[in-house]
Amino acid sequence: MSILVTGAAGFIGMHLSKKLLEMGYDVIGFDNINDYYDIQIKKDRLKLLSDFNNFKFYEAELSNQNEVNECFQEEDIDVVINLAAQAGVRYSLENPHAYIESNIQGFVNILEACRNYKIKHLIYASSSSVYGANVKMPFSTSDRVDHPVSLYAATKKSNELMAHTYSHLYGIPTTGLRFFTVYGPYGRPDMAYFSFTKNIIEGKTINIFNEGNMERDFTYIDDIVEGIVKLIDQPPTVNNEWNYKEPNPSSSYAPYKVYNIGNNKPVKLMEFITTLEKHIGKEAKKEYLSMQPGDVKATFADIDDIKKATGFEPITSINEGLEKFVNWYKSYYQVK
Repeated sequence: MSILVTGAAGFIGMHLSKKLLEMGYDVIGFDNINDYYDIQIKKDRLKLLSDFNNFKFYEAELSNQNEVNECFQEEDIDVVINLAAQAGVRYSLENPHAYIESNIQGFVNILEACRNYKIKHLIYASSSSVYGANVKMPFSTSDRVDHPVSLYAATKKSNELMAHTYSHLYGIPTTGLRFFTVYGPYGRPDMAYFSFTKNIIEGKTINIFNEGNMERDFTYIDDIVEGIVKLIDQPPTVNNEWNYKEPNPSSSYAPYKVYNIGNNKPVKLMEFITTLEKHIGKEAKKEYLSMQPGDVKATFADIDDIKKATGFEPITSINEGLEKFVNWYKSYYQVK
């Protein structure tokens, strides 16, 4: 089977591609290697993939329809896993147009290519950010998500709506994955846990928003990858029991499904920082700040659906995951 992974130079994309290559799949990577954060780590991720003979890479723009079509024309693609996106809640306040270009224009290009080239299954990245102003915990895919608090979240909700349209019109099986704060080696430098680690090691102050009263459903990268892999050969089918009068947003009369993919064990931010300090072996200098626009106070994933469908069961504790991350960080940046 041949699988296209967009965002292959990204954090989740690299780890997923590596796992698929090890399993014997042919993987086509697609990434524009933009400079939203340090491109060196993206290049180093790609180096890990280039060692495999069954890996081919396109450096191209998802928002460029011609470049997307060229990839689909040249490759015999069975499944698409779309992880490419302009990420980051806070950056969406500064550069909103980047999110429309990548997350909306780029996604419609993928949908059109999936339609024209008869793709068997499209799996795409959504986000826990779509829950926005919701406060009922844990977040369930059966809940409505109509009140985003960032443009990033709005684009991810839009992706789910667009995917449903193509599932309805063209019968394309689409699976949306709402990721919950993924962390681990080769992670994104713009994420809080990454910058916390850097600043603690360098003796710099870490900014703790909402006075530290935050909770996140931190999910280790290996668990996320395991969940995605389990879904590849399980394209959604028509739900004949779908209720038109009381519609469940996560399912449909079309071959469409949305899952939460998280740890199902939210961790208080201060506990997270304490665990990070333990593995770094150094206490952080802390500055407590108010809530930032676009942020949410807590995330907590209801993962019953994906557990029933695939047996998905996250096994990595925050203690184990952060130890692995800190060890990687010190090795990668040659911290003594």
